[in-house]
Amino acid sequence: MRKLLRHWKFRVVAVYATLFVVSVLTILGFVYGVTIGLIDRQLNDTIVTEISSLSDGYREHGVTGLIDQINERIAADRVGTGVYLLADGNFARVAGNLPGWPTDAEREGRWATFRLPAPNGEDDGQPGDAVRARAMSFLLAEGYHLLVGRTLVERESFEKLIFQALLWATAAAVLLALVGGIVMGRDMRRRLDGINRTTRQIILGDLQQRVPVTGSGDEFDGLAKNLNAMLAQIDQLMRAGREVTDNIAHDLRSPLTRLKTRLEVTLMGAEPPQMQAALEKTIAELDNVLHTFNAILSISRAEAGAGRQDMTDLDLADLVADIADLYQAVAEDKAIALAVTQSAPTRIHGNRHLLFQALANLADNAIKYTPGGGRVTLEVGPHGDGALVSVADSGPGIPPEEREHVLGRFVRLEQSRTTPGNGLGLSLVSAVAGLHNGSLILGDNHPGLRADLILGLPAQEIASKPVTGA
Repeated sequence: MRKLLRHWKFRVVAVYATLFVVSVLTILGFVYGVTIGLIDRQLNDTIVTEISSLSDGYREHGVTGLIDQINERIAADRVGTGVYLLADGNFARVAGNLPGWPTDAEREGRWATFRLPAPNGEDDGQPGDAVRARAMSFLLAEGYHLLVGRTLVERESFEKLIFQALLWATAAAVLLALVGGIVMGRDMRRRLDGINRTTRQIILGDLQQRVPVTGSGDEFDGLAKNLNAMLAQIDQLMRAGREVTDNIAHDLRSPLTRLKTRLEVTLMGAEPPQMQAALEKTIAELDNVLHTFNAILSISRAEAGAGRQDMTDLDLADLVADIADLYQAVAEDKAIALAVTQSAPTRIHGNRHLLFQALANLADNAIKYTPGGGRVTLEVGPHGDGALVSVADSGPGIPPEEREHVLGRFVRLEQSRTTPGNGLGLSLVSAVAGLHNGSLILGDNHPGLRADLILGLPAQEIASKPVTGA
């Protein structure tokens, strides 16, 4: 029994059934009380009206006229529910259909409830079998006592009928509550079993599994969609982690091998000038390695949201102007025209350090891959509820089929193999965009590449933004 009580399905059925039955009993009890109260008020009003009529007749016609009225009403009462008694000052019977003034009555002021004697002396003394009556007493002039009432046979029959209906309704409510609780419990069990099956398969290593969605749009579907979104994100992070591990192993193996070889050759007896040159090359190689690891760390921190605590209100136009000042000399060395366009003041809430690093990566790539005599344009302005920074160049651009691929870590196209870099620049920009509720869109500048960094979007718009564009 204790194990059954701990089972969630039993608890759901029990709670549902209890609430349902309590609700039904409350409604039926209210109906019962209102109905019986209405019958009692109607009965009391009828008795008061009769007493008023009889007392008026007594004042007009005296005792003789009152006796005639009582006898007429008794004779006209074919159902036999009326109770009439006229008694003198000593409560001795004068007229009516009662043998004497009731002495065992339950009194409430002028109202009395009592048992009527059974016909032909059949009263066996059992209260459950006796006919009960309710009456009101009235003191007349000359000391006479008038008692007028009604038997409670019809009221008690109706009350019994309502009580029986209440019992049947309760039984039906219990049955319906149990059936409803079982059906609801089975549906919940079915939905939860689907979630449990999926999680067990995921625990066994199948990260492609997803929680089934019925399409009903209820809370379980909402939970399933959130779990599926979480699983997709986990799967993406797992794949990204594996790719990063593979890429680090691949991209760092060569420089580390060169470092080892150079140090071994140096230790074999190189002259001091040669040793110094070897050490300088070694330090340069280590700087590249450290730069790669720092870029990976920055991407991971941005993807994990670690820069949110350092966000402040800033003017994006000032940040773009600083980038232009930083790269102006580099652009002039390659005879590249570097221009800045601002459509309106653009303030956002962001991490200045990460945004500066992301914009620097975009500007550096644009200048790096734009041939001499070309043009690079930085444009900043509002974009809906957020902001937009565009970096457009007149270089070779990126083929449409490669634009999503280049956002991955350590990805470099063939035309980029001869230039310095580690393939992490656009990955960092994309991570910083995600940290700022935005996205990176790569498109065609005809000729060249156009990189649109959209920042500060509402959450519902982020999912609809592509990472590449035409």
